[in-house]
Amino acid sequence: MYDFAITADDKSTFYRDLAAALESLVAGEPDAIANMANAAALIWESVPGLNWAGFYRNVGGELVLGPFQGRAACIRIPFGTGVCGAAAATGQVQRVDDVHAFPGHIACDAASISELVLPIARDDEVIAVLDLDSPHAARFDAEDEAGFVAIAAILARAL
Repeated sequence: MYDFAITADDKSTFYRDLAAALESLVAGEPDAIANMANAAALIWESVPGLNWAGFYRNVGGELVLGPFQGRAACIRIPFGTGVCGAAAATGQVQRVDDVHAFPGHIACDAASISELVLPIARDDEVIAVLDLDSPHAARFDAEDEAGFVAIAAILARAL
């Protein structure tokens, strides 16, 4: 049984502990879906202020819903469409303070206001994106982004 109590007074310690917990969850497990499922659950349980945490997988050049925690979500997203599609098409992290101001935003959950999407790449190909939504404006800052970039690097090796 896994029971992670990740709490810290500062974000750098929090994200270091979150990364260590994720490393232990994916260690030795070759199945990408299992690793995405555990990662989504760990993030959901540990990171405050989220209303959705999960993955979209690159299936034939289109993002297809993967394991997640939160409300039911959009199933398919074309590369280049919405925040997730932008991350997949550019290979760049997308940190959006107000998704309603993002051109082409896809509203899977009307409660979402800010979003952080991290491409997960292997051999210069985006294989998935990690999508984090929040009902709070500007929920994600540079420290959150840096912490999740480290999480995405772990996932790139585990998926």
